Amino acid sequence: MIEFALLRDIVPAGFMQSLILAYLALGIIIPFRALNFADLSAEGSYPFGACLCAVLLMHGYSPWVAILIALMGGVLVGFCTALLHIYLKINSLLAGIILATMLYSVNLRIMGKPNIPLFTEPTIFSGIESNLNLKILFLLLLLSVVAGIVYWFFKTEKGLRLRATGLNPVMAQAQGVPLKLYILLGVGLGNGLNALSGALIAQSQGFAEVNMGMGVVINGLAAVMIGEVIIGLNKTYKMVLAPIIGAIIFQQLQGIIMAFGLQPSDFKFVTGLLIILTLGLRQLKYPKANLGF
Repeated sequence: MIEFALLRDIVPAGFMQSLILAYLALGIIIPFRALNFADLSAEGSYPFGACLCAVLLMHGYSPWVAILIALMGGVLVGFCTALLHIYLKINSLLAGIILATMLYSVNLRIMGKPNIPLFTEPTIFSGIESNLNLKILFLLLLLSVVAGIVYWFFKTEKGLRLRATGLNPVMAQAQGVPLKLYILLGVGLGNGLNALSGALIAQSQGFAEVNMGMGVVINGLAAVMIGEVIIGLNKTYKMVLAPIIGAIIFQQLQGIIMAFGLQPSDFKFVTGLLIILTLGLRQLKYPKANLGF
């Protein structure tokens, strides 16, 4: 039996969370779709961004400076993943797993303990913590700016070269595109957005902890696939918009699950079923396309 009172409370909170998850989904779709580079390092760059942000806030840095440094840290993680693949010829999936594993220890070293509370520290939400509508509006404006920048970048010459690197690397190289440089750029940009998502969630929920990256890749992929089924993937603006729409829908589906009385421990199982269903729907919609991740 669905609990409508609970659902009414969950929907706006879920919408706010989805506006942060959208950065993660956007960061995942860039290497996967634009570069055809299967990258799982989000499980490391996402908590890395959160932990960096938390430590910087504890040391008195501005919340915006903390977010910027966290983003740069995520870019560095992406560079490391790409370098392992390019120069050591390590499979991209394995390179991402290696980085994510290593970053667990790095995060513990940075924080000095498994978690850091931020309830007494200033954040970008200071002054509007108790007003959910203002937080949603603020996050929506911020996401619009970031998504607009990503869309603009994809329309530039460098963005077109990056997409060409993933679409047809042989042809791109024949046209003088430095493939290694653009793989570095794309994977770095994706992981920077992952770290940005982690920094924002740390400031939003008021703490950061080393295990917060567990399962984020599957959530991000679910958001991407849902968005692609709904709006498609054959235009640049759709590639930017799909993960945002998918993140909103995915987060609301989690709220509906809770409203039906299921436990949070059931989320992984239901998420897996949702991904299987989404893959089936995508195959029906694009029967000749290679949509596998």
